[in-house]
Amino acid sequence: MKKLFPLLLPLMFLFGCTGTSTKAPVTIKTVNNGKALQITGFDPAIINEISRDSSAKAWETLMAVYRMPADTSMQNLQPAQPGRYTVHNNVVVFTPDTVFSTQQTYFFRYYDFSAGSTLTDLIKSRSKPGTLHYTDLIFKQ
Repeated sequence: MKKLFPLLLPLMFLFGCTGTSTKAPVTIKTVNNGKALQITGFDPAIINEISRDSSAKAWETLMAVYRMPADTSMQNLQPAQPGRYTVHNNVVVFTPDTVFSTQQTYFFRYYDFSAGSTLTDLIKSRSKPGTLHYTDLIFKQ
């Protein structure tokens, strides 16, 4: 048995690190003739918890909409697009204070606070502990 242990340990580690995720991808699409953005794919528990706070700042900690700057290297310096977030059947709808312009490109940024929380996540992404993991989805009206 002692001879098998060194062989079993790496196998147990490999199988433990290859978990499959059944999490639905986050998707966006414009609705109401381009006047709002529909967001799906978030964990219902998270959405319901945030929806208890009516301020837009609570939503912006998880997700926000921004105007895409002409110089895309300035993307991280853009202010969030002001607007209102509503929830219906675990679907979030963002309605901006000013209507989306047809000539403007926007991006939707959402943060995944669970990403990078395990050692295997850090190794796979080559990121540093404590860094925020976000995804940007680009759209036009």
